[in-house]
Amino acid sequence: MVAATFLAAAAVYIVVVRLAAGKRREAFKAFSPGMLPPMGLLFGLIVGFLAAQVWSDAGNAQGAVNREASALRSVVILGRAFPGEPEARMDALVRRYIHNAADDEWPAMAHRRATLTVIPAPLAEGLQVAIGISPRTEGEKAAQRELISSLQSALDARRQRIILSESSVNWLKWTGVILVGLLTLIAIAFVHSDNRLTAALAVGIFAGAVAVSLILIAAQQRPFSGQFAVRPDALIQVIPQA
Repeated sequence: MVAATFLAAAAVYIVVVRLAAGKRREAFKAFSPGMLPPMGLLFGLIVGFLAAQVWSDAGNAQGAVNREASALRSVVILGRAFPGEPEARMDALVRRYIHNAADDEWPAMAHRRATLTVIPAPLAEGLQVAIGISPRTEGEKAAQRELISSLQSALDARRQRIILSESSVNWLKWTGVILVGLLTLIAIAFVHSDNRLTAALAVGIFAGAVAVSLILIAAQQRPFSGQFAVRPDALIQVIPQA
């Protein structure tokens, strides 16, 4: 991305400098420097909107994983109210669900292949186990209600993270920010076309800013892939001990 940006900047510089001869040179010099602030502001606004979308998706994805982990932790704790087979069964289901999520769903989300079509069997079975419990005291009745609610919250948080795994910056937004950046580079080259060194410095500095902006957006445009992807660490931390 950095190489492509500076290659485009070099092409703009070379073309404008070569064309800046004769009558075209006077036309280039007459290009108003007052055009640069609004064009730079427009580029900054587009980058800001894209960055806000990307970082919001990343924050929402991490929040969904945290809510899922919290709900599963509540399931494990509430399962202690039903010692014996219900508790052991619920622990095993939560353990299997987390392992499936970390080993299977996370790679699928990274490649945008995860879907909501398949209901996770461990949580579905956990709901059946929770509904099938016969509470004997008021405390167990309250624990059963909270247990079912926590399992439903975990399912809802899973749905949210899978939906967010499909989010990305679409091609139209990428095209817009690249074209505005390219037009701003051309405008800068026009304004400084009478001084080659100044033109090279101005075009190079703005090209560096464009490259940094594009990298920041591209590095986090998909919440569950890349170096800064949301990891299943919060889920793994709540795995009940065997």
